Amino acid sequence: MHIEQLIAGELGARPQQVNAAIRLLDEGASVPFIARYRKEVTGALDDGQLRTLEQRLGYLRELEDRRQVVLESIREQGKLDAALERSILDADTKNRLEDLYLPFRPKRRTRAQKAREAGLEPLADQLQAARDGRSPQQQAAEFLNPGAGVENAEQALEGARQILIERFAESADLLESLRIWLWQQGELRVSLVKGKESEGQKFRDYFDYGERCARIPSHRALAILRGQQEGVLRYRLSAPEGRETEGPQRIARHWRLPADAWLDETARQCWSQKLLPGIESDLVRRLRGDAEEEAIRVFARNLRDLLLAAPAGPRATLGLDPGLRTGVKVAVVDATGKLLAHETLYPHAPHKRWDQALATLSKLCRRYRVELVAIGNGTASRETEQLARELAAREPELGLVPVVVSEAGASVYSASELAAAEFPQLDVTIRGAVSIARRLQDPLAELVKIEPKSIGVGQYQHDVDQNALAAMLGNVVEDCVNHVGVDLNTASAELLSQVAGLSRTVASNIVDFRNSQGAFSNRRQLLKVPRLGPKAFEQCAGFLRIRDGEQPLDNSAVHPEAYALVERMAAQLGCTLADLIGDRDRLARLDLSALRSERFGDYTLTDIVRELEKPGRDPRPEFRTARFDDSVTTLADLKPGQWLEGAVTNVTNFGAFVDIGVHQDGLVHISELADRFVKDPHEHVSTGQVVRVRVLSVDSDRKRIALSMKSENGKPQPRKEPQAPAREGTLAAQLRAAGVRKR
Repeated sequence: MHIEQLIAGELGARPQQVNAAIRLLDEGASVPFIARYRKEVTGALDDGQLRTLEQRLGYLRELEDRRQVVLESIREQGKLDAALERSILDADTKNRLEDLYLPFRPKRRTRAQKAREAGLEPLADQLQAARDGRSPQQQAAEFLNPGAGVENAEQALEGARQILIERFAESADLLESLRIWLWQQGELRVSLVKGKESEGQKFRDYFDYGERCARIPSHRALAILRGQQEGVLRYRLSAPEGRETEGPQRIARHWRLPADAWLDETARQCWSQKLLPGIESDLVRRLRGDAEEEAIRVFARNLRDLLLAAPAGPRATLGLDPGLRTGVKVAVVDATGKLLAHETLYPHAPHKRWDQALATLSKLCRRYRVELVAIGNGTASRETEQLARELAAREPELGLVPVVVSEAGASVYSASELAAAEFPQLDVTIRGAVSIARRLQDPLAELVKIEPKSIGVGQYQHDVDQNALAAMLGNVVEDCVNHVGVDLNTASAELLSQVAGLSRTVASNIVDFRNSQGAFSNRRQLLKVPRLGPKAFEQCAGFLRIRDGEQPLDNSAVHPEAYALVERMAAQLGCTLADLIGDRDRLARLDLSALRSERFGDYTLTDIVRELEKPGRDPRPEFRTARFDDSVTTLADLKPGQWLEGAVTNVTNFGAFVDIGVHQDGLVHISELADRFVKDPHEHVSTGQVVRVRVLSVDSDRKRIALSMKSENGKPQPRKEPQAPAREGTLAAQLRAAGVRKR
């Protein structure tokens, strides 16, 4: 089957769609561009399908290259017959291909090879057939070869056995059937390494553990493998209980071995010495691969939710990076994220300069007309949040809105070369406060500056294949950035580098051009940027926005290649382009059939009309934040049965972690997510979501909090009205309540 047909079957698409997408990818088109602007060509394959297609295309092309190498190698050995060639051509996985190649792979001189050289293969054939009425010893006596080290019958029989063991173990069909059987029925038994009890407490759930391979979930598999790597756990793969002899029996059945004690022992040794260890390695490798793939997928989904979280918007913001002894780091940024001022204050113990801190913050907020206060959720977060609340009450005319935000990864950014280049004179802790403030304004624009795996929304991200993780997370960042769109005149080089078609070098060139020539007034000016040619322009232009530019369409997702089409729309309705944009009634009167062409079909026309209805709209939700209970600030304040409000910080396959304001996230196990059965936590909650949870239990020693989102006694807990309106609801509602004018 051709690669295109195979992928089409997996995607549930037509081969023509897959062929078209592959052609575009091979021509250098990016996935976001193809998904958004080439729907007619691909039959509207979405970005998820295109990412899967791109990944499978790479795998299958590697498989095809390897297939040709294998065929050529066997052909050169003079051992390629028609049946083997057909089997190799039909191999649909790398494992299957390597199993077929195993008997022909160049290898070091084995014991079986030495036995063949000693002339023992005819004996092996004779014993395998078991048609000679004589005993194995009597038959072996005819094959003695003292010059080759075969001086007695026992040595001859051992050589014959090694030949048969190798022969049995190199059957591709047998290997495949045994792998399937052990994967589905075999059990991975895990135990504690003697003497490692104390240092391995975090793995104590696996000190005596067993489960079928196929049923071990990703997080448990990675925990076991980490425990083994750290020398705390050991594991072994075994046949199902009571079926320990099934492995040798399967070998005998596959090779149709006659009932014979010597052959039975040969099959047993083949199983225990050759096949089982190799299959154990293969299946543990598969277990790790599947677990890593799932962990990466979980991380990617969480990262997508985090990157597409609601932005607070372009407003002057006060960023507070909490601390006790080292003080609270303060940074004020303007609506574009530019640093205006910074301070270090000491309101908490041991310094306790509360009033002085309030006075300084009031002065800063008044001077720079601050509207938002972003508080990092690290150490002393709750104490600093109280400071921000008192500040808001003290300056009611400013309408300050305090918001606690995740500071995951802020320290990584602070110490990065990027932060050092932007703020060479600032201490790393002040850079962290800047990052916290900007993260509230626009999470996406700030988080792209941080290596995705450092953001901390995954499970066992440091244990998985780092190349695969980086590739997947890079794709997520690219898709999110292009989904939202980028302001060409304010975006950083890091954000621009994630736009389809733009490399880091070209993104930096755009910023340099903007700094030297002034703000872009139209998209066509991009062609004047060094190293940004027509192909890159085609890829990136539709994702870049220009506010208040010369061409109104430049602030929309309409691609420049379709501008003439929009002009025809306006002409059809007898109005100007400016009159058409944003006028739903006019747009509803368009006769799209008269505008349809081979290049611009129904998909593109529908997308353009939808974009013209709300040009430049931000697809992200409206901002909302959790309101923490003022009486709950530490683990000691938690009591079973309490209902609290919190924000989801991480979603895994076994549940969701929720920040409830005590410096330690609680876990809502998958069984506690809802009154109904939940198969996938991601379908019920997402990173950043505000939820109501009930405390089930608190383990202070292990710092574990068990939470539930189930209703209590069949009655869901009503959401309490906030004591301070500015602490919950959408940002727009908060600002209205505070009397802040919307810009």
